[in-house]
Amino acid sequence: MKYYLIAGEASGDLHASRLMKSLREVDKDADFRFFGGDLMARQGGTRVRHYRDTAFMGVLPVILHLPAILHNLSFCKADIAEWHPDAVILVDYPGFNLRISKYVREHIGVPVFYYIAPKIWAWKEFRIRQIKRDVSRLFSILPFEVDFFEKKHGYPIDYVGNPTVEEVEAFKKNRVFPPIGFCDDERLSELPLPAGDTRPVIALLAGSRRHEINDNLPGMLEAVGRFGNYRPVVAGAPGIDPAFYDRFTRDGAVEVVYGKTYELLSQSVAALVTSGTATLETALFEVPQVVCYRMRLARLMSFLRKHFLRVKYVSLVNLIAGTAVVPELVAADFSVDRMAVELARILPGGEGREPMLKGYRQVRKALGGHHASQEAAMLIRRWLHKE
Repeated sequence: MKYYLIAGEASGDLHASRLMKSLREVDKDADFRFFGGDLMARQGGTRVRHYRDTAFMGVLPVILHLPAILHNLSFCKADIAEWHPDAVILVDYPGFNLRISKYVREHIGVPVFYYIAPKIWAWKEFRIRQIKRDVSRLFSILPFEVDFFEKKHGYPIDYVGNPTVEEVEAFKKNRVFPPIGFCDDERLSELPLPAGDTRPVIALLAGSRRHEINDNLPGMLEAVGRFGNYRPVVAGAPGIDPAFYDRFTRDGAVEVVYGKTYELLSQSVAALVTSGTATLETALFEVPQVVCYRMRLARLMSFLRKHFLRVKYVSLVNLIAGTAVVPELVAADFSVDRMAVELARILPGGEGREPMLKGYRQVRKALGGHHASQEAAMLIRRWLHKE
C-alpha cells in the first residue's frame, strides 16, 4: 500500500514516525511519501518537504508567510494527485491538513485517516463539519475527546491510546531510575553536562518555537534563580539553533541540553513547563511541574481565553484529569513571583508535591494501556482491506 503522510511540527514528526513503523509491521509492502521531519525520514520512503518549511503558527506569522503557505498547499495537492496513494494520513496540524482532506475527498477519492484529532474542543468547534465531511476515520489520543465527538456531535471516533505513553515507556524500558534526591555524576552521565555539580536538577521546558522560548525562558530563569541549591537545565528544542539560547545563558549560570529531554526529565526533581505535550511527558516521568505560558497583551489574552476558549484548562494533564492537578500560570496569571511560589510548593518537602504525584497516577490510569501507533496501524489496515 502507498501511504501519504503530513506532519507539520516536531511532535507530529515523532508520532508519525512511530505510526510508520507500526504500519510497516502490518503491511510489509508499505511505501511512504510525506511532509515531515528527520524521524519520519528514518522510517524510509520519500520526504518531499521538511516541517520546518511549512510550520507557521500564530496570526502574524501566518499572514507574513501566506505566499509560502499557499505554495506549500498547492504543491502538496499536486504531489498527492501525481503519486496517487492508497490512503492519506494526516497528523494534527489542522489549518493545513483540513484543506488537504477536502481536496483529497473532492479530487482523489482515497480514504483520509486523521491521526491525533484536531483540538476543536478548545476552539474552532465549527471545524467538526469539515471533519465529518472529509475524514474517513478519526483517531483520538485523548480519552475525553470521545464524549466530545461522539456524544456532542454524533461522529464516531477511535480512542487508540496516547503515543506519549508509548514513547515514555519505550524510553524507560531497561533503564533503572534511582530515587529522587541529590544527583551524582553517574546518574547525570546520559546528559552532556559538566561533572561535579551534584545539586538536584530543575528542568526548564520553555517551548519548541522561538517566540515561546523568547517569551517564557527569561522569566523561568529568574524564578529558578531564587533556588540556589538546585541546578537549572534547559531542554533545547529540536530545530532551534543552539546560538539562539546564548542570549539567555551567556552568564554560564544555566546549561542547555539538546535532544535529551527524556533523559533530563528522568533526572529532574521538578520542572517549569510551557503548555503542550511537554506537560504530559513531564507527568509521565512523575516530575512535579508548574505550567507557565507568558503571552504578549496578557490581559487581552486572558479575556479572550475566558470568553472564547471552551475548556477550563490549557495543560493536557489537567484536561485529562478533569481537575487542577498542576498549577497553570498563563497570560495575566504569569509572573516570576508566582512561579517561584508554586515551584517552592512542589520541590522535595513542599506541601504540593505528593498531591500532584497522586494526580499524575490518575492521569496515567485514564490514558489506558493501548499502544497508540500499533492500534491505529491495525485499524487503518482493516479499513483498507475491508476486514
